[in-house]
Amino acid sequence: MEFITQLPLSSSFDSILVIVDIFSNMAVFIPTYSPITALDLAQIFISHVFSKHGLPISIVSDRGSLFVSSFWTQLCQQLKISRDLSTAFHPETDGQTERVNQILEQYLWMY
Repeated sequence: MEFITQLPLSSSFDSILVIVDIFSNMAVFIPTYSPITALDLAQIFISHVFSKHGLPISIVSDRGSLFVSSFWTQLCQQLKISRDLSTAFHPETDGQTERVNQILEQYLWMY
């Protein structure tokens, strides 16, 4: 899970939340805005991910301030979701998301 930020404004969105399922390699792209709060991120997950794909067993994310916030920690605890933080500069952990981001950015450059 990662954000692509500083995109040109489109329908009041300037960022894309990228979520990749590590087993199926399915990617979900959710338009959003920057900066975003932990509460907004939770609402995005509920409406765009949990409602369509169900609750995950675990979520792996970088150590960004949103993902280590007390709210996000409490939400994962209440929903019984294991929250795993990736190791900095560890390509095996976030390699899939990084590759998907590269492909998405190539598509965006065409427009």
